[in-house]
Order: sequence, then structure tokens, then C-alpha cells
Amino acid sequence: IEIWTEATEKVTDAMKAGLKDEKFNSLDMMVGSGARGNMMQVRQIAGMRGLVANPKGDIIPRPIKSNFREGLSVLEYFISTHGARKGLADTALRTADSGYLTRRLVDVSQDVIIREDDCGTERGMPKVIGVRGEDGVVRKDDNVETSAYARSSAVDVAHPKTGEVLVAAGADLGDVQIDELVAAGVEEVKVRSVLTCDAKTGTCAKCYGRSLATGKLVDIGEAVGTIAAQSIGEPGTQLTMRTFHTGGVAGDDITQGLPRVVELFEARTPKGVSPIAEASGRVTIEETDKARRILLTPDDGSDEHAYPVSKRARLLVEDGQHVEVGTQLTVGAIDPKQVLRILGPRAVQMHLVDEVQNVYRQQGVSIHDKHIEVIVRQMLRRITIIESGDADLLPGELAERGRFEEENRKVVAEGGRPASGRPELMGITKASLATDSWLSAASFQETTRVLTEAAMHAKSDPLLGLKENVILGKLIPAGTGLSRYRNVIVEPTEEAKAAMYTLPTYDQYDYGMFGSGTGTGEAIRLDDTELGLDRF
Repeated sequence: IEIWTEATEKVTDAMKAGLKDEKFNSLDMMVGSGARGNMMQVRQIAGMRGLVANPKGDIIPRPIKSNFREGLSVLEYFISTHGARKGLADTALRTADSGYLTRRLVDVSQDVIIREDDCGTERGMPKVIGVRGEDGVVRKDDNVETSAYARSSAVDVAHPKTGEVLVAAGADLGDVQIDELVAAGVEEVKVRSVLTCDAKTGTCAKCYGRSLATGKLVDIGEAVGTIAAQSIGEPGTQLTMRTFHTGGVAGDDITQGLPRVVELFEARTPKGVSPIAEASGRVTIEETDKARRILLTPDDGSDEHAYPVSKRARLLVEDGQHVEVGTQLTVGAIDPKQVLRILGPRAVQMHLVDEVQNVYRQQGVSIHDKHIEVIVRQMLRRITIIESGDADLLPGELAERGRFEEENRKVVAEGGRPASGRPELMGITKASLATDSWLSAASFQETTRVLTEAAMHAKSDPLLGLKENVILGKLIPAGTGLSRYRNVIVEPTEEAKAAMYTLPTYDQYDYGMFGSGTGTGEAIRLDDTELGLDRF
């Protein structure tokens, strides 16, 4: 399979060279200008079709040597019908799957609304804006438009050499500022993010940054959760459904496209999961006839960790190599729950954002990181209480992060012992059903179970999200429906009042338009006077 893939690439290169020789080739111009099509399609028309997959998704080792221009043989034509039919079947199924993903995303993020101007946090997420080339010059990163652009800086960004502050903390990062920073040689900036926002409910405008719809700082009351869900769900139909099997290794299924996005947002353990190092230490690889194990001896002298891996798995570490904590040991997808357990919440947030972005970028879809961050924030908003300390929390309880932090602040202020907890990563469906609002959860899925539990626990609904207010027929708490905008009374200023109530005096009227002798107080006969109507 690898040999044939290489052969196809060589044929493609030869074809590209042939196209370049011709000055005005219509196909080359169409692809080159980006008007229609890509090199893959030209390859099939003029080069060779190469390897195709069968209905199961395995690659058929017999390649199609012909192209569409020469015409396919009967066998080749028959082999390629699989792919064509799969394409049409996929399109029909994809629409439904993508629609359901959008619904779950909206449900989990509908209560993320901009509720304040600035939460005042100094925390942030590091984002790469420049890449240092081999010549030592820093150039703008390809993905800066979807990572650092349209956000607020979390800290002062100084010039690496002079120390002069180029961008102040809280300042907006636009094209001009990013270009300035890259020109100065700055490679990474720390930006405000909804993942680090300290707002009690919803999020604050500074942490969200600019609205990508208007280009201005986002307004208070903007339903950014729903916007994020739609921004991720809408391009979902463009993602491929297929589970690709990459050439070479048979056991190396890499889930891509829409199923991969769903797998990440539902926080599922991926198929063929790759282990990660639980501690820094030295690796030894043990091989027997049937199995293979990776043994990790930690530097701190604690018990060694054993990771059984299949014989077919491709290793990313060598025997005797020293690895850092969190290093991936074999080729494959990582389980986000393990990342959370070993490396902590910040690492899992960055992992999820990067992985979702990878899927969309492979399909040429550009989505801003901040939309994905809004969803990831909702997946990590609960904490399992381990020890309650003096706080009003129960061990084993799933508490909202906001409530957990507030209780701890209160206890610490009174000199008590704070509660300790472990952050939980929940899939979007589970997170939607675990929300404080039983109305929202019941209208999503498993209505009977949700209502029964709500009745058993005598739950009350705080009505913070959009759905629960719609169900009750109330105004939604977004946009002008926010309580701060509800009872706005417009009071005129003193100048406005003065301008409103002044009446013109006798002298200010223009009596001259009624002809001569007016304005003197004499009575005049109208028939003797030109009324000056010709002016009108």
C-alpha cells in the first residue's frame, strides 16, 4: 500500500510539472486561482486514481492505474463504485449527525451569556503568534487568525530586547498589534480566555474579546454560548464521516471528521487509545512472543508503571529513553480523562481545543478557538468534592465550580478549612443533563428520569439559561432581556432639557417674509402685499 501511495504521488508530481510547462492550462488555472477543485481531483482526471477504499473502509491493495481521461477498465470501474456510493450515503447521514451535534452543543452552552464588563482576572492562555524560521526571523503563525486575534491581552507584552511595553494588559489584539509583536520577535502571548474567566455566572466581555460578527468588543447580554455552538455545528456537515485506515499498519485506525469531533466533545475514550507517561522517568521496552510492555521507572523512585501495548502499535519512545510526565508513548489518540488526571485541567483544555481544531483544519474550515473554548469550559465546570472541610458541601457531591470556589472563599475568610475537590471532565450530553436547571435538562433528553429526580430532590430552577425562560414564557436573560437593561429610564441632561423647552422670542421670528412694513406693529392689508409665496 505504501509503495502504491508513493507511486501515485510521483505520478502526481510528474503531472504537475507537465501542467506547469503549459502556459494557459484551464484546469491548472482553475485550481491555482482557487476558483474550483483541488489537485486531488486533477490527479484523478490526468494522473492516476490510485488506491481506493472498500465499503468497510479498508484500502484495497489493488490500485486504479488509469485516470478518467484515459477511461477505467471494467474491474477498475467496479472497484471505484464503492467510493462513489459511500460518498452519497455519507452525505445523507452526515446532515442528521451534524444537526444532532449542534443541538447538543446549544444545549450545553445556552447559559453562557456575557454578564459583566471585566472580571478582573490576570490569568490567561498562552497562544503562539510567531514562528522562528531557520534564518532566525520570527514570522506570523498560520493559525493566528483563529487563536490570538480579536482577544484581549492578559499581561503587558514587552519588547524582547528593549523591554518597552508594546501591548498593555487588557488591550485588544488586532492585526496591527499582532504584526507589531511579530516584527519585534515575540513568539507567544498570554491572552484572556473564557477558560480562565472569573465571572460568577456566564463570562465577562474582556475574557471573550471582540465579537467576530461586529468586530467590536462583545456587548453585555450577548448569548456567546449559542453563537459558539452554531459556529462549531454549522461546518459539521462539511466534515467527512469516514473512519480512515491509514496505509501500512492494519491496526492503526484514526477516527477523523465528524465522529472524531463527537468523540472529543463527548469525552469518550478513543478506540486504540495511546498511553501517556504518568511520571518523568526512564522507559524500558519488554517484548515477548505474544505481547509487548512499556515499563516506566519514575525518577522519584516510586513504583514503576507498566503499559501493555499491542505488537502492532507504533512506539514513539525508544528503549532507555528519558521521558517527561505526559509524554505520549505510542501512535494514536490520547484519552482526555487521562490527560486531566495526569496533567491537570489546563492541559486537558488545551488538548481538547487543539484536537477539535485539527479536525476542522484538515477539512479547510476555519473556526476561532474562542468558540471551542466556550464548549470546553462547560465540559469542565463541575468538581467532585473529596473532603468537605468546613464548607457547606458533601463529599462525593458534584458541585459547580463557581459554588465550590465561593464556599471556599467564605470558609477561608472565616479562618476555616477549605474543601478539596477533583475537576471532572464530562461529555456534552452528560454536562447538559447535570445542569442546575431541571427544566433545561428535562427538555433535552431522558425527560422522565430528570423530572423524577428533580421531584425527589425537591429541586428549584434558578432560570439562568435561555431554554428554561422560553419554556415558562418569560423574556430570555440575553440581549435587552438582561435585568440590567430591563428597567432603563432615560433621563434627559440639563442641556437637553434647556434645548427642549426654549421658545423663540418675538425678535427671532422672520417677519420679513410677509413683505414690507411687517414687524413694525402696523396693520397691513394682505391684498396690498406680496405675501412672498413665490419663495415656496
